[in-house]
This record gives sequence, structure tokens and C-alpha cells, in this order.
Amino acid sequence: MLRRSATAFAVLAALSLGACAGGGDRPTGDLAASKVTTIGVNSYLWRASLDALSFMPLVQTDSNGGVIVTDWYVNPQVPTERMKVTVTILDQDLRADALRVAALREVNRGGQWVAAPVAAATTQKLEDIILTKARDLRRGAISG
Repeated sequence: MLRRSATAFAVLAALSLGACAGGGDRPTGDLAASKVTTIGVNSYLWRASLDALSFMPLVQTDSNGGVIVTDWYVNPQVPTERMKVTVTILDQDLRADALRVAALREVNRGGQWVAAPVAAATTQKLEDIILTKARDLRRGAISG
């Protein structure tokens, strides 16, 4: 439970603060990173994405198409702002370019939700969180 709380906190921080970190390199010749799934996309990326977004209500999950769509989420610490996230997994390989995160943000102005910009660093940070978690899952599967 503590680990899930830490993940939720990291994702909330990414959505709120928009901190940025770099991506990852494509592994070469790593069978554990590719085609390890009976679903249509990389299972590590899929599980990591679901785990990273577990605190948000889900609207759609399609493991064959690799799409996860959340419903609007209001952070209790910032009730005048809400976010909606779409994660798309594009490949069966565990690579940085196999993951796309898109986010929508709205702010409450006079009782109306109005579209607001999302910092590019916000989606980049969420991608980094998912990729790190997926790599940890893969390492655990290989060593365990």
C-alpha cells in the first residue's frame, strides 16, 4: 500500500508540477523486453501504466489496442483544477518511443470548467514514471 501511495504521489506531482526528465534508450537483443505478452502490447508497459494511473477513475482500457483513458480527476489539494489522461502503448517492445501520454487540463472559473494548457514536462514526467516502473517490473521478472 505504501508503494502504491508513493506511485500515486509521484504521478500527482508530475501532473501538478510538470517536472521533466529524459527518456530511455532502446534495448538491443533483449528478449525480455519484447514479445512477452499475449495482449497486443508490451505487458510491462501495460501493467506499469495501469498502476501509475490507479488513483484516477478509468473510462476505457483496451489491452489489444494499448489504450488507457481516464475520467476527469480532481486532486483534493487543488479542487479548482482537473486532469484527464490518455496513455497509448504503440508496440510490443519495452522502449521509450513505444509509449505516448496525452493530458487535458481544465480549471474552474466561476463554476465553469475551462480548458487550460498542460506543460509538456507534465506528460514527459508521467511517461518517465511509467517507463521506470515498467523497467522495474521487467527486472523483477528476469531476476525472480
